[in-house]
Amino acid sequence: MSEVLLKELSNQDIDWMLTIGCQTEIDSGMVLMRQGEPLDALHIVLDGELTVSLNRDDGNPLGRAFAVLEGGVPGREVSQLSSGEMVGEVPFMENCLPSTTVTATTKSSVLTIPKTQLMQKLHSDQSFAAHLYRASAIMLANRLQQMMHSLGHSTIVLTRPQLREALTIFAQMHDSDIEWLIAAGKVQQVTRNAVLIRSGRPIEAMYILLDGAVALNTAGSEDNLLAKAFTNLETSLEDSQNEVLEQELGRLSRGDIVGETLFIEVETPLSVTVKALRDSRLLTIPKWRLTAKLLHDVGFAARFYRVLANILAEKQREIVQRLGYGRLSYSNGESLQQSFANELGNDFLSDMSLAGARFDWMLKKIGI
Repeated sequence: MSEVLLKELSNQDIDWMLTIGCQTEIDSGMVLMRQGEPLDALHIVLDGELTVSLNRDDGNPLGRAFAVLEGGVPGREVSQLSSGEMVGEVPFMENCLPSTTVTATTKSSVLTIPKTQLMQKLHSDQSFAAHLYRASAIMLANRLQQMMHSLGHSTIVLTRPQLREALTIFAQMHDSDIEWLIAAGKVQQVTRNAVLIRSGRPIEAMYILLDGAVALNTAGSEDNLLAKAFTNLETSLEDSQNEVLEQELGRLSRGDIVGETLFIEVETPLSVTVKALRDSRLLTIPKWRLTAKLLHDVGFAARFYRVLANILAEKQREIVQRLGYGRLSYSNGESLQQSFANELGNDFLSDMSLAGARFDWMLKKIGI
């Protein structure tokens, strides 16, 4: 991942970071970011190695159950970080606490950028914001994939409904962004079992679910993706038998987006098939149109990549909590639904109202 920042940031971006940031040496064993605790800075690893781990919540019954299954280990390592990685991308994502702990495993060097100055820069410089949010989304996507491969694909079904994904998109994008999506897209009707995205095939569009529902499925094995891409899954008996082995990762419903991650590079992407669970309507935005928009409208790009980074950080957090590593799930004997409801603060409810109003406005503009 060392090339991500060099590829995504401009010379001007790097110069600003060097001017504002402070380079420090950290010893092996030092915790740079602690799970569930607020952050006050963004760290860029210049040299050395760090480990990303999940810590158990001893007061969480679900966490204790998973600890027993794993031999009583209080936590587990899910990935490694090296030079070029960012630690603490969540300082510029409001109301989002770290879902992992990052600890130096060797003597390392980091560039530390205070949160206050970083937030000011992100709000005042849209070009910088677009570059940094995109770099953050790429890194978060890769860490999410590493976590899923480490913990097993079955962990994804433990995530809660995708309410926050729809909320994030429609609450944080501008009205003008929604208008552009409507103008650039085309309403498409699909029948039950229609495949929107096939495992191993190129993704050619981003979809917004206007009504209906889709499932995200992955096969038990992701070997030989090229062979899978050139196989007709709908007519092959052998493949229809293999389809039974597919595992559902999650379901999306109205207001959710499918295919948004095609605009970032992931080192080891999951091989996912997206299939309609029932007759559905979608707003389909071609990849080439959205790619051009992201290249030529820096404000739109900054908001789009910020939304994407938030979604990826939230998905990681949900996986962690549902596995009993987080501190909110199943606390004090609460059910998952009760725990989720207690997290809905005034800001969340306000955003939910705004997101709902924007989505309804979109449907009226489209004529649904």
